[in-house]
Amino acid sequence: MDFAKIPKRKLGFFPTPLIELENLSKKLNGPKILMKRDDLTGLAFGGNKTRKLEYLIGDAIQKGCETLITGGALQSNHCRQTAAAAAASGLSCHLALGGEPPQNYSGNILIDKLLGANIHWTGEFRKGEKIPEIAEQLLNTGKKPYVIPYGGSNEIGAVGFIEAMNELKLQLDSINRSIDAIVFASSSGGTHTGILLGSKIFNLNAKIYGIKIDKAEYENLDYELFLSILIERTKKHFEIKCEITKKDIFLDENYLGSGYGVLGELERRAIKLSAETEGILVDPVYTGRAFGAMIDLIEKKYFSKNETILFWHTGGTPSLFAYGDVMF
Repeated sequence: MDFAKIPKRKLGFFPTPLIELENLSKKLNGPKILMKRDDLTGLAFGGNKTRKLEYLIGDAIQKGCETLITGGALQSNHCRQTAAAAAASGLSCHLALGGEPPQNYSGNILIDKLLGANIHWTGEFRKGEKIPEIAEQLLNTGKKPYVIPYGGSNEIGAVGFIEAMNELKLQLDSINRSIDAIVFASSSGGTHTGILLGSKIFNLNAKIYGIKIDKAEYENLDYELFLSILIERTKKHFEIKCEITKKDIFLDENYLGSGYGVLGELERRAIKLSAETEGILVDPVYTGRAFGAMIDLIEKKYFSKNETILFWHTGGTPSLFAYGDVMF
């Protein structure tokens, strides 16, 4: 498949920086640590979803849709970036956000409002379960909505991270470096799918190490099963000829803590270590949990000093401001 022929709307600043975390590596007395800075994609404070949205918005525009609908948790990074992508593309945006209207807007919700998103509060439903109802309402008013799934995670969105792996390969080749593992937060499946397929397509011989972030099922499926299905759907849709075995799909479920979005000591320590050693901020929900997991794995000698680990920073910085009262 020639991915260059897929409709795409330019939204971010790419390639994102690839840097080395020398201070953290020294402090941990561990392997070399590289970081892919997708917190710097540039779309409303950045984040990895920009990569998916470039293809999803391209598809929406090609289909003549003027309204985007997506959903997520109260402090959803994906919803924030979708609202920004809609504004930048001249589209309207409807967000199905879990929870109830807050007394004070902070973090991602504040940005959603500034970007002009129409927010539908959905209580206990935080994974876009109410999207079909909103879509039907919009259709009944003569709108042509384009539904973006939870996390932007379908075969169209996954292409953004297949492309990202080519970007990474070119960066590594330019500095004559190789990596032994890629560690990242795995939650809705699109990022994980793209990284895994892209690693095969572009011959990055690294272990793809997903840190599971959320205990909850998605679309009434166990997350690992959903991920397997999404990988196969993406392969079929784009006629990708590579073999993915069950052994390739690695999810570490040991860092789920007290649940999705619940800040624990693992996340607090990771946030502080990243800030104090490298001047880099990671968020409490996704990157903080995955970064904390990587630190713990290094301290437990899962990765040897001779290895080079790449941590994929998927963004989420604005949600830090919604956790100020429980951070310290």
